[in-house]
Amino acid sequence: MRKMIFLCYVMLLAAAFGASARAQDAAKAPETAKAPEPAAHYYHLEFVLQEVGTDGKPTNSRSYSTTVCTGRNEQFGAIRTGNRVPIVTGGRPGSNNAGGKAELDFEYQYLDVGVNIDTREVHEIGRQLALNLKAEISSLADSMHSPNPELPNDPVIRQNSWQASVLIPVGKPTVVFSSDALDGKGGMQLVATASPLQ
Repeated sequence: MRKMIFLCYVMLLAAAFGASARAQDAAKAPETAKAPEPAAHYYHLEFVLQEVGTDGKPTNSRSYSTTVCTGRNEQFGAIRTGNRVPIVTGGRPGSNNAGGKAELDFEYQYLDVGVNIDTREVHEIGRQLALNLKAEISSLADSMHSPNPELPNDPVIRQNSWQASVLIPVGKPTVVFSSDALDGKGGMQLVATASPLQ
């Protein structure tokens, strides 16, 4: 009976020692190798903003371009172009003119008008370039007559704002956004072309 108890005791010690040794070996084992990062590729992106007539054909276009990278650390690009347009927000009596009538000193607020294009999260899917694309386009339209004859006419600003995840076939011009005009039968569209850089 004592031999049996002693044998059980020895087996328990051996099992505990073996578990401890395995735990130490696991702690010393090197970490699992990380998957290699995909190679970074550079692309030239050209954006063509087209005003489209009632016949569906472009009547006016402007081009913007940038370079993007598919690497993890460089996935953001931005294009900014435009003007600051003064908008009359009110007027107060100022100095008198030659006829003795008080002229108005106008108060202004400035609005940014132009083109903003942002690209994010650029990566490749086969022979296509996937990216998150945001475009904000604003421009001046014909002014509206002010209800106050002493104030200048009120400017009208057209705005288009688009945001989506898009897939662009490499080397092929692709319409990524389009919209109809609210004040006519024409519209506007944004065409994107991605070309690989060597």
